[in-house]
Amino acid sequence: MKVLLTGGAGYIGSHTAIEFIKAGYDIVVADNFSNSKPEAVRRTRELAGVDFPFYNIDVCDKEKLDALFSAEGIDAVVHFAGLKAVGESCQKPLEYYKNNIDSTLVLLEVMKAHGTKRIIFSSSATVYGAPDTVPIKETAPVGRCTNPYGRTKYFIEQILGDAAVADGDMSVVLLRYFNPVGAHESGRIGEDPAGIPNNLMPFISQTAVGKRKELSVFGNDYPTPDGTGVRDYIHVVDLARGHVAAMGYAAAHTGVEVFNLGTGVGYSVLDMVKAFIKSTDVNVPYKFAPRRSGDIAECYADATKAKEILGWQAEKTLEDMCRDTWKWQSANPNGYN
Repeated sequence: MKVLLTGGAGYIGSHTAIEFIKAGYDIVVADNFSNSKPEAVRRTRELAGVDFPFYNIDVCDKEKLDALFSAEGIDAVVHFAGLKAVGESCQKPLEYYKNNIDSTLVLLEVMKAHGTKRIIFSSSATVYGAPDTVPIKETAPVGRCTNPYGRTKYFIEQILGDAAVADGDMSVVLLRYFNPVGAHESGRIGEDPAGIPNNLMPFISQTAVGKRKELSVFGNDYPTPDGTGVRDYIHVVDLARGHVAAMGYAAAHTGVEVFNLGTGVGYSVLDMVKAFIKSTDVNVPYKFAPRRSGDIAECYADATKAKEILGWQAEKTLEDMCRDTWKWQSANPNGYN
């Protein structure tokens, strides 16, 4: 089976590319480097030992995407491509709606034209908004998003669901990620955010490596044990393997299915800082700052369904997440540059 990874040069995409190759799939990667680097593609090929096809295209460009499908004969798609920063989405909502939704519509049109029926979508726990209870099950209400980024994920889930209803042969798997962290154990690929990071772990690691003076902890007045936000942090390699498991499911089923991908454990921001210091023996100075727009108090998964149906569960520990993050950051203080 030949699988297209849109946005496959990005943080999650590059790790998933390696896991798909290890599982015996042929892959094709499409990315426009809006939030990734060509060096990530080179290193992913190096680690995988495979010179897979790469297309430097914007998924919103229907003509170029159609040419890719014609040249490669794509059987299935893993759709990562999209803008992904919660805070930025509050400042640039129209850009997020246009890019994330347009790219999905173009992708579905091209898939339909080429008879490609399987798609795994990179969704997010942000579709749940502020949950009524935690841990969060897949049956929890969705659409109460607190930011435009989350709403694009919710709208795309609805679009994919409608497409599957219209075509009974389609298989759509929606993967709702919690908070990916860590890096490949080699330290060769990892998270390299463009500009100011939007997630906690790059802030921690960039502070640890001396790139930043101190970590800003956004909010210390949440109704949580230590006042800082609680999240479900999952190692990016565990997350990548979840996509492989989901593709096996998509190949054998039609319709729409949704799975949470998380560990089921919530850690606060200060928990993560302390765990990083303990795992690496490197100090991380921090200060408290006002809450960020769109953030919620706590969010962690019930990932039972993925274990029961996909046979998948997160295996890597918090120590693994911190150690692998530091191995990547310390060896690549300026990312891929």
